[in-house]
Amino acid sequence: MAITTRASAPGGGSSGVPAGPAPGPPAPPGRGTAWAEGVERLRAAATTEPGRLRIIGAVLAALVVLFGAVTVWEISGRVTAAEDVVGRSQPLSADAASIYRSLADADTASSSGFLAGAQEPREVRQRYEKDIANASRLLVSAAANTGAGGESRKEIALLGEQLPRYTGLVEQARATNRQGLPLGGAYLRYANEQMSTVLLPAAQRLYEAETGRLYTDYDEARAWPLASTGAAALALAALVWAQRRNYLRTHRVFNHGLLAATAAAAVVLLWLTVGQSLARSGLGEARADGQESLKVLNDARIASLQARANENLTLIARGAVLAADKKSDKYDVDYEKNMKQLDTGLALALELADDTSGREPVSKAVAGVSQWKQRHAAARETDMKGGYEEALPQVIGGTNSSGASFDTVDASLELAVAHEQKEFTRAARGGLGALGGLVTGSAVLALVGAVAALLGIGRRLSEYR
Repeated sequence: MAITTRASAPGGGSSGVPAGPAPGPPAPPGRGTAWAEGVERLRAAATTEPGRLRIIGAVLAALVVLFGAVTVWEISGRVTAAEDVVGRSQPLSADAASIYRSLADADTASSSGFLAGAQEPREVRQRYEKDIANASRLLVSAAANTGAGGESRKEIALLGEQLPRYTGLVEQARATNRQGLPLGGAYLRYANEQMSTVLLPAAQRLYEAETGRLYTDYDEARAWPLASTGAAALALAALVWAQRRNYLRTHRVFNHGLLAATAAAAVVLLWLTVGQSLARSGLGEARADGQESLKVLNDARIASLQARANENLTLIARGAVLAADKKSDKYDVDYEKNMKQLDTGLALALELADDTSGREPVSKAVAGVSQWKQRHAAARETDMKGGYEEALPQVIGGTNSSGASFDTVDASLELAVAHEQKEFTRAARGGLGALGGLVTGSAVLALVGAVAALLGIGRRLSEYR
């Protein structure tokens, strides 16, 4: 049989259709994003029971850790706010009230010393100097502890600027009075005007600003940790579901790891609930039984100080300054207004007092006010008949003067304020103490719960090896 061959084309090529390049290996599929790859791996893992268990373990551990982290975050904020109530905002509010009282008392002492004439009693002068020194010290302290900017800083600056002007007017009045010149009364009236229209309003605004910040801290400390409660419900629900799922597949009642994780989460939730409830109760008691009483008593004491200053100025001015009706003595009208405020404040303080130690000094102050009014009316009647020299000892004299009644009222209110301050501190510290250890305990128990959940799932995974 003959074999037929094809002639080769010039150059060695074949005479047929030229062959193309040989095909290479197939190209790899295009790579997806990391997220897509992760989803694909997760989907693949979820098709097997071990894979599903690993996913469940990771989710349970994450939820328990999330619960602990949220609890630590929220309770840390509550603890900080409660610490501010006890150690910062309430002391600043109390200092602001003390600044107001010191200024008002200094004004009262200056007018009492002026009425005594050239021979100003040493104890009256010392009281005035002590009040001014106390106000100056508290202003320095408030400036150091108050944040930059804000209403408080402005009022502190105003008080620091105007207080030397007031003391300068008082010293001028004192020096002129020693010389027996009538101009001293005018200087003292100018000083009183400076006190009543500039210094005391600024001190009142400072007190209101600091008290407002105190109430803000109260609200933050008492706010219920909703995020922590929600995270706890989610974590516990997931743990219960996982244990039910485990029971349905294995007919085993308990998984020790998951049970321990559930117990840890439940303990944190119970601790959180009880601790926050006790903290709210303690801080609520501090506000209702302490701070509210303090505010009422401070206002009453300030009203009494202003009433006493106006009583003194009524004798000093001798009708030279008229009220808005152009007939009545301005300082006598202001005295009556202050006494009405004092009566209202003492009545409210009696209602708020919740124990014998709180009621007794307030009741004594009420009796002192009644006596004060009677003695003032007698002195005023004597003065209106032209008996200035006879009226003077009725106001600044000994144990039978209106000044002695005022001293009784002031001393009683000081005792009441000290008692309520003690009650506030006790209740507020109790509220703060209820949160003690909760931050650290929540973090530790959350980590224990997360580890226990992983161990519980790991125990199930070991059955597939």
